[in-house]
Amino acid sequence: MREQTENKEFYFREGCFITELYNTTHDPACSVAQARVLPGTTTRWHSLDGIIERYLLLHGQGEVEIGNGAPATMKSGDTVMIPAGTRQRIRNTGKEDLVFLAVCTPRFTEDRYKDLEQ
Repeated sequence: MREQTENKEFYFREGCFITELYNTTHDPACSVAQARVLPGTTTRWHSLDGIIERYLLLHGQGEVEIGNGAPATMKSGDTVMIPAGTRQRIRNTGKEDLVFLAVCTPRFTEDRYKDLEQ
């Protein structure tokens, strides 16, 4: 049996818009969401406790910051892996929306999200 995922876009406190594409209690190993960051926007510094996240950039351009590393430029087609518990944020450096898939293992649950700017 498959739990239906709500596919409506919503604003998340991180500073971007999210569409949950696949996130179900019946498959705790993985979730997939589409994130959309508006031009000129930088998401908040955050980490995901116990969750490895991958960004698969679909559209636009930006800079991702992971841990204490220097910002890395990303464009459509690029991917990046963020280790569990590592601080991260992404900035849209282009004039169009930055759109990427966020693939999490195990699946994303909001209680694992840690805002590091509070």
